[in-house]
Amino acid sequence: MTETNSPENHAGSTALPSDIWVLISASFVIALGFGIVSPALPQFATEFGVGVFAASAVISTFAMMRLLFAPASGALVQKLGERPVYLTGLLIVALSTGACAFAQTYWQLLVFRGLGGVGSTMFSVSALGLLIRMSPSQSRGRVSGLYATSFLLGSIGGPLLGGAVVGLGLRAPFIIYAIALVIAAAVVFFSLDSMKEPASAHDSSIPILSLRAALRVPAYRAALASNFATGWTVFGVRVALVPLFVIAVLDRSAAVAAVSLAVFAVGNALVLITSGRLSDAHGRKPFVVFGLVVAGLGTAAVGLADDIVLFMIASFVAGVGSGLMTPAQQASVADVIGSKARGGPVLSTFQMSADVGAILGPVVAGAVVEAYSYGTAFVLSGVILLVAAGGWLLVPDTTDRKQVAEPPS
Repeated sequence: MTETNSPENHAGSTALPSDIWVLISASFVIALGFGIVSPALPQFATEFGVGVFAASAVISTFAMMRLLFAPASGALVQKLGERPVYLTGLLIVALSTGACAFAQTYWQLLVFRGLGGVGSTMFSVSALGLLIRMSPSQSRGRVSGLYATSFLLGSIGGPLLGGAVVGLGLRAPFIIYAIALVIAAAVVFFSLDSMKEPASAHDSSIPILSLRAALRVPAYRAALASNFATGWTVFGVRVALVPLFVIAVLDRSAAVAAVSLAVFAVGNALVLITSGRLSDAHGRKPFVVFGLVVAGLGTAAVGLADDIVLFMIASFVAGVGSGLMTPAQQASVADVIGSKARGGPVLSTFQMSADVGAILGPVVAGAVVEAYSYGTAFVLSGVILLVAAGGWLLVPDTTDRKQVAEPPS
């Protein structure tokens, strides 16, 4: 069931299927729209007369619903196939986001945003499944790098555009994002209409990779650990603590904190595509290990910096490390599943590992800050990344056909 490619298969000049470019473009639109909504959401919530805690709960509800519904999303992919779940997820987010624009009470906003989290996990799990299905085995790292880059660029551009859109009113960003998602869903529907499935979603001839079988593969277990570490540090601690650290320790403004987050993103974007392409030629493991080590050291250095220049350098280094490992890590999971098998629960569990890290990281790190210091919290987060790198050192590379055992179906 596991479909792997040897490191000798170079794919630098291989033309990718047009369907993949459709998904990459849709990823950019989704991230761009999410970024447009993000600056307006907390402020919009306070319009209903609630405090900061309640306004923050609107954001947390989205993340929590993503986490809770991830297993169901994986089961739906397993039963119905990736394409219908992807399109349904997009439409759920579109409708729920549009509904947010017309919310009349705080509780309506909370419910609508929670439904958006359900749709979000549906299309994110199924999108990864579609990419695995359509990507040539020798180009999986390259595709993962392109997909991650498109999402990152959308995430960077979204808040900038959102700041301008807010001038039209706090409800305008939700309407704009909803329309953009409907258009994206229509484009995906018609563009992927001719995508050839190996068999119908209900055909028993489709190989099924169960979660239990995937967990028998050492590289998949290592990927879960490293994705948890990434969620903890990159999506959790970095977003939650860096702005506070800049103000409290470096005595700089919130604008400087925003710049530091952008510097991290630049470091990330500079290496994503190249590291993904090189992982197809030289294996996943070296890039995952090296990326985790670089990200871990950069993260620890962020908390130990007492100078703004050193802080920015450390942020950039951490971003480079994250960019080095992300495409290779995702491609390793694709190697485990293979292009002909369906592994919805395998993908949803992989996603959940990052979500759990993103939820726990800020909470634990915040407690460490209060008990000890910011430096201790960032060093702890860096150590978690280094431990994950150590786990990868003990497993075979998924591009080595002779070393990766095929999991039973």
